[in-house]
Amino acid sequence: MIIFAVMTDSGKQIIGVLGGGSWATALTKLLSQSQEHVYWWMRNEDAVKHIQEFGHNPNYIQAIEFDLKKVHVSSNLQDVVNACDILVVAIPSAFVHSAFQDADVKGLENKILFSAIKGVINEFDAIPARYFHKTWNVPYENIGIICGPCHAEEVALEKLSYLTIGCSDLEKADYMAEQLKCRFIKTSTTEDVFGTELSAILKNVYAVASGICHGLGYGDNFQAVLVTAAIGEIERFIDAVHEVHRDVKSSAYLGDLLVTAYSPYSRNRTFGTMVGKGYSVKWATIEMNMVAEGYYATRGIHEINKKFNADIPIADAVYRILYEKVSPAVEMRKLADKLS
Repeated sequence: MIIFAVMTDSGKQIIGVLGGGSWATALTKLLSQSQEHVYWWMRNEDAVKHIQEFGHNPNYIQAIEFDLKKVHVSSNLQDVVNACDILVVAIPSAFVHSAFQDADVKGLENKILFSAIKGVINEFDAIPARYFHKTWNVPYENIGIICGPCHAEEVALEKLSYLTIGCSDLEKADYMAEQLKCRFIKTSTTEDVFGTELSAILKNVYAVASGICHGLGYGDNFQAVLVTAAIGEIERFIDAVHEVHRDVKSSAYLGDLLVTAYSPYSRNRTFGTMVGKGYSVKWATIEMNMVAEGYYATRGIHEINKKFNADIPIADAVYRILYEKVSPAVEMRKLADKLS
């Protein structure tokens, strides 16, 4: 049964957000400022009931209050898919496939999808654009990406932030950019969906590396060298996978890497710091009570790179620490000798 009966009279395309975490919460806030109605799916039924009663997400960024005349939240994924023309997917990458598969979703091939996932779909070792195209038959021209540099927490505080919106069909990218733009959000667009998506995945791996070094006691001087080397690795990897001209010094690439590697809001840096201080992956995850995309992205990038053999020693070091249980101190000491 379709639970949504509200329609827009403005002629705008109807937008839905999928996911219940910090980024989904922040994106719903942004869209509710430009849209008459925003549809929001999350799996957690208790959280849905809480939002419907009190107007804020009980688990993430509780300071954001929603206008429930505009924001319509549901735990029924198919209902939200049916109600919308555009879907913003902000589900953690580890749970994307199970969310759509468990709901046996129909009709995605007729929707426009913008990914805010920033991770590899591990069941397929695929970036989100490829996953939605191959698994759900969504045409590439209907798949886009929303990337930073932008932290959900600063969106909640209405601090000036920048988003890059990518789609091979620039008209769709321009439309979404206009919907997200507001007093404290500036937007730009790009056709480089694969490059920006891969960069958004890789920067989480390098933020974990940055955190590991921080946890081990390395200082700012070394961090500067590490991050400089990381943007070089990003360029080599995305050129190997999808060789087109791009300026990785722009904000969608370098800017996103910098904020994720340095910010205290970065869960990937926090996760890496805990690993560097001696926490196991399991206990770091439990302590954080949040998903660090860099953990899953590290394995996904490692698997993808078996085909392309790009030179990415920092990402390789993070893989050995997280998945082969090599000592962070030993691995980072070896890595430090390779950087210059």
